Amino acid sequence: MERMRALAEKQKRQLANQIRGLLLEFGIVIKQSECAFRQAIPEILEDSDNGLTAGLRQCLAQCYELFKAQSTLKETLNELLTGLVKQDEQCERLLALEGVGPITAVGLLISLSDTTHFTSGRNAAANVGVTPRQHSSGGKVRIGHIAKYRGEITLRSHLFLGARAVISQLKHREAKTKKEQWLKALVERRGVKCAAIALANKTVRTAYAMLKKGTSYEPSLLAN
Repeated sequence: MERMRALAEKQKRQLANQIRGLLLEFGIVIKQSECAFRQAIPEILEDSDNGLTAGLRQCLAQCYELFKAQSTLKETLNELLTGLVKQDEQCERLLALEGVGPITAVGLLISLSDTTHFTSGRNAAANVGVTPRQHSSGGKVRIGHIAKYRGEITLRSHLFLGARAVISQLKHREAKTKKEQWLKALVERRGVKCAAIALANKTVRTAYAMLKKGTSYEPSLLAN
């Protein structure tokens, strides 16, 4: 089901990009948000003065119907997966992690459920693709960027977006746990993007330990 949901998301994105690209050739630019896309397409199809031929207009209309169908399929599968997550004890425990929602919990379970594939939490994080590259020269170790096209790209994207959401919420309140305190300090020191990747890395390592030991997540609270 997760593969089907990911396929629906991919095809939906590809259709939107194809439509945007075709319209760009006629000088018609649509903002990048999905909301702007959904609002603009019906107006463009109804505008008889924008230079689109009748055949192209019909083709674009059919592609837009496919886009809407894939969107509906994705939402349906999201709801089904969310229902299944609530029935799965391992996924329920993973939901306690910061920035982890139902889809991310499913991705973590699929990627990490067979913990014998990994020798450590770091190895699991490297497999997902949230461990920065290391470059060694002359006895010095330099930490580089994460590999953009390696690892579990979809899962990494969900982890990163979840981490960004956690950081955004943390801006408006005081830290309650040691991890939140660490995260706020890291944001101030290295910036939001670096902090989000670090949190994603820590999330994968913690999820690996939880699945391997069968434990629940209990964040360390700060003393009053």
